[in-house]
Amino acid sequence: MPELQKAVSLSGAASGIGERTRDPSLFQPSASEVNLYQLHVEDLLSLNPHTEEDPTVTDLDNKLLLDNKLLLRDLLDISPVLTEAASAIIDDSFTRCFKSNTPERWNWNLYLAPLWCLGVIVRYGILFPIRVVLLAVGWIIFMALFFPIHMALKGHDTLRKQLERGLVEFMCSIFVASWTGVVKYHGPRPSRRAKQVFVANHTCMIDFIILEQMTTFAVIMQKHPGWVGFVQTTVLESLGCIWFNRLESKDRLVVVRKLKKHVEDPDSNPLLVFPEGTCVNNEYTVMFKKGAFELDCAVCPIAIKYNKIFVDAFWNHRKQSFTMHLMRLMTSWAVVCNVWYLEPQTLHPGETYIEFAERVRDLIAKRAGIKKVPWDGYLRFFQPSSKLTEKKQQNFAEAVIRRLTNNSQDE
Repeated sequence: MPELQKAVSLSGAASGIGERTRDPSLFQPSASEVNLYQLHVEDLLSLNPHTEEDPTVTDLDNKLLLDNKLLLRDLLDISPVLTEAASAIIDDSFTRCFKSNTPERWNWNLYLAPLWCLGVIVRYGILFPIRVVLLAVGWIIFMALFFPIHMALKGHDTLRKQLERGLVEFMCSIFVASWTGVVKYHGPRPSRRAKQVFVANHTCMIDFIILEQMTTFAVIMQKHPGWVGFVQTTVLESLGCIWFNRLESKDRLVVVRKLKKHVEDPDSNPLLVFPEGTCVNNEYTVMFKKGAFELDCAVCPIAIKYNKIFVDAFWNHRKQSFTMHLMRLMTSWAVVCNVWYLEPQTLHPGETYIEFAERVRDLIAKRAGIKKVPWDGYLRFFQPSSKLTEKKQQNFAEAVIRRLTNNSQDE
């Protein structure tokens, strides 16, 4: 009985949905797939039990078919619930890329608690004031030199740019020192030449500071308000940096033209791009935007990996301002980081730009020891509100309870 076998196999597959959705990459139901599943179940439900006119069919066969029809009807009733559950699991696998994992508490016993309290006193009472003074003195020196040089040497671009690059590297070194940054650089340092673009995974804006203290990059970055925006439009603008607003479609065309012009100039500072488009928690890497890979030039990957032994460098701008994030770094023991400059990559014959971006992402993920996920990081900026999420969870819970109540009453 092929219809009976099909019904049994389909019911078994449907009952295994929860198991398969533990790995979202194996099962990601779309609306069309759910509709096809429901139509298939309805077709099977329309089958009539076989009668005595067919001598090959027994009463047991009819009973099995009826039992499976009842099971399929139950699955059809709860298919929206299963879809909601699968969607929730997949959504969770996306949001975990942007969550800062709280370290395990270690000061729980009588012996370690005094050491933890002593550490708090040292970090906040001794190290933090010293770091604040260091940062303030560094800013004063930087401002006292940068703006006079910028104004006085307008007619001497080569000398002015050279001095400005040196001052920016100096200020970035001050920032790293204010966190007691322990940074190890691996591989050959970048050099200035045409037809190259550097791409790196992105955890926080301090990625730029850590890379900038060794090499003066011109970075493409989202516009920010406040004092960060002031630094962008005054100091970093002189380095050839390019700013954009991800919500403005017109900005994208302008940015593309600026990028192509920048990489063609051999005297420009090396261009640095964070193709993920958003900060990720340094445990995962989301999809790379293909813009940096469409410039018809060599792509130089940079892998950045932070050690969370002392502090998590991930910045969640939705929950914390950059000022407070810097304060958290400055009150930690140290920021420990490794940076790898990898071999330049070029587009292979017959390879699409998306495949090129994925190949470079593979190299960075493997070197940094982070996991790849098949999500677009821009989805982070279009997530539903918390109220909508709570409402969905409530509806899901009510549907499950209602179904369980009905089953208990039927029995």
